[in-house]
Amino acid sequence: MSGYRVMGVVNVTPDSFSDGGLFLDEHAAVQHGLELVEQGADILDVGGESTRPGAEPVGEEEEKRRVVPVIEALAAATRSLPEPPQLSIDTSKAAVARAALVAGATLVNDVSALRADPAMASVVAGSDADCCLMHMLGEPRTMQQDPRYGDVVDDVRAFLEERLSFAVRAGISEQRIMLDPGIGFGKTVDHNLELLRRLNEIVEVGRPVLVGTSRKSFLGVVLSPRTGALRARAQDAAAETLPVAERLPGTIATNVMAYERGASVFRVHDVAPVVDALAVAAATLSGKWTASTRTT
Repeated sequence: MSGYRVMGVVNVTPDSFSDGGLFLDEHAAVQHGLELVEQGADILDVGGESTRPGAEPVGEEEEKRRVVPVIEALAAATRSLPEPPQLSIDTSKAAVARAALVAGATLVNDVSALRADPAMASVVAGSDADCCLMHMLGEPRTMQQDPRYGDVVDDVRAFLEERLSFAVRAGISEQRIMLDPGIGFGKTVDHNLELLRRLNEIVEVGRPVLVGTSRKSFLGVVLSPRTGALRARAQDAAAETLPVAERLPGTIATNVMAYERGASVFRVHDVAPVVDALAVAAATLSGKWTASTRTT
């Protein structure tokens, strides 16, 4: 096994569940992005609107105001690197995506899978940008209100296959599309664990699979010594979850398992430890470890 990339999260938001407000300032966001590159991030995912459960929408102009200067600055600061990171815009708005692509982004990470804005597909197709299509049940404000599935893996796979077909018909090259099962987006703890357990069935669709488990609430439920049961619904156990800052071990475990099951892009807040964990997993699974020049 080989060929994976780590996507570092750069949230330019006041209300993201994990780091809201920490990098709202343009300079802080840019510095954070550069630090993630130093830690090994292959992609920087810049977002100006929180998609946490219950999040309120952000206006188009405000979202552009938050993200465009950051992408421009990151593009300028990383252009001369031997292997500059790919810059991604995390948005469901066509106008924001268009402005971000002009600023230097080459990947559109759309949690609505091209459903929220009718113009998004043509923006992506016309730019030759890569895109990520994610499964989400409902919208951020409502997605955790009693989510139900027949079979969560079958349902998510069918949705992603349909959105992939739609994107290709809209003129987006299939080779530029990756898929995201949407861990934590309209799923209970059981749903998330089942998706991870059977992630190979999503990989079988044939496109690179992105997994985003970083610091998410289902990890807090599973890891909390106070929950007593892995089968608790995340929304019912909100008061019993492990704090966000203590979820790194769960993040690492889920990313390593996802890699073993065929995922190839890993969206995380804590880049350095996940890069190290995946390096060990890749060396183990490939059986082709070679000495590194790394000295620290």
